[in-house]
Amino acid sequence: MKRRFWRICVLASMALAGAVASFAQDAKTAAKTLPVPDDRYKLDILLVVAHPDDEAAATAYLAKAMDNGKRAGVAYGTRGSSGANEAGTEQAAALGDIREIEARRALAKLGISDVWFIGGRDTASQDVLQSLSTWDHGAVLERMVQIVRLTRPEVILTFLPGTFIGEDHGDHQAAGVLATEAFDLAGDPLVFPEQVTGPMRRLEPYFDNLRPWQPKKIYYFADATREDIFKGKGPSISLTDISKSTKQPYWRMALGAFLSHETQAKSYIDSFAKLDEAEIEKKATANGWTQPLEFVLGKSLVGGSVTGDVFEGIKPGAIPFAPKQSEPGPAPPDLEIALAGPWSFYAEFRRAHGFENLPHPEPPEIALQAGTTLVIPLWLRNETAAAQEVTLAVDLPAGWKVESGDGKFLVSAKQVAAARIEISLPALNNGKETKQDAQEVTVHGSSNGKSIGTVKLRVELRKRALPE
Repeated sequence: MKRRFWRICVLASMALAGAVASFAQDAKTAAKTLPVPDDRYKLDILLVVAHPDDEAAATAYLAKAMDNGKRAGVAYGTRGSSGANEAGTEQAAALGDIREIEARRALAKLGISDVWFIGGRDTASQDVLQSLSTWDHGAVLERMVQIVRLTRPEVILTFLPGTFIGEDHGDHQAAGVLATEAFDLAGDPLVFPEQVTGPMRRLEPYFDNLRPWQPKKIYYFADATREDIFKGKGPSISLTDISKSTKQPYWRMALGAFLSHETQAKSYIDSFAKLDEAEIEKKATANGWTQPLEFVLGKSLVGGSVTGDVFEGIKPGAIPFAPKQSEPGPAPPDLEIALAGPWSFYAEFRRAHGFENLPHPEPPEIALQAGTTLVIPLWLRNETAAAQEVTLAVDLPAGWKVESGDGKFLVSAKQVAAARIEISLPALNNGKETKQDAQEVTVHGSSNGKSIGTVKLRVELRKRALPE
């Protein structure tokens, strides 16, 4: 009996040892699960704007999209530290702190918690190049690409990059420029490669270990007075539909979120305080809150119609990186004058990003404060083998005056020289007008009695406008 028990124990021990060895072998050969990108920050829509309160241009659409199960986040170019303050005494960095809080509270009312501030400096002008400079273009672009790679949006929504008669804030334009650049660059592993590199040592603090990401569509909304050139260029979003989640119209949800921005609009916000819902709707309708949002389709890498739904053609998952296709511009004449500054920048920008069909005004335009100075930047291009004398002459509306920049100039051989025409603008009539219709300024260039080109600019005079 003892011998039999002993044999059973030996056999049991052998079986147990075999099982342990088999388990150890299986553990060695079993596939290990590797981490994947954090889905908590995966977005369907990334809205890119410049200042806290700019999001109001699109929050009604974000609320509508979220009602249909989409996830939205917002990236701000600046914290708005140069804005006004109707609610208190704080200015500069302190005001930026407050405006960031206001933006987060506004978005929280809509259920949006994914919010980034990119770090640009609030810059009050209409010149996109000035904004890109004060924002530190390269550093902010790097951050923008990083956010796109982190959030992996299907769609980017932002300001239409261009110069238009309207508010035409240079920071708004910069937000659109950076969002467009990030759209075209975030999928390229050679752009900011340290972001898509994994650490080789524990706690290595330099590599983000993100993955390249190519968004599928980019849409724009315009910061412009005129609307004719944007019609039919993208989907029209009705804002009077009723939200399934809040039982309110989407315009009402957007207005409710905007009420957080007291530093920028306290008197306006207070004007709603004692109104009932019918009166609020009447006032909001008069102020444009209930009008459809008109988007402009910039680019779709998944097909679909121009005016179709924003998410038409979009399916889950990554798509291959799509290098931007740009056609070389037409060869310029050997001797010419051309408009410079932000206008020439945008001509090159549209060509470089494959946006030749993106709406832009012809002739170029701008709105300026009456009684100030209009500066028209010019390129004088001489590709000939000899120096050339160029004459600049200006045609102006009545009451406008050239202060400097016209006359004769010697342009060296193979030179592209910068020049500028400065024009003093008249005051508005009797100080009673708020604006005058846009009028045309024409600069004629000639050499040896022959025309080498003309430059035209439409200028609207206003009682108030951002500096050029």
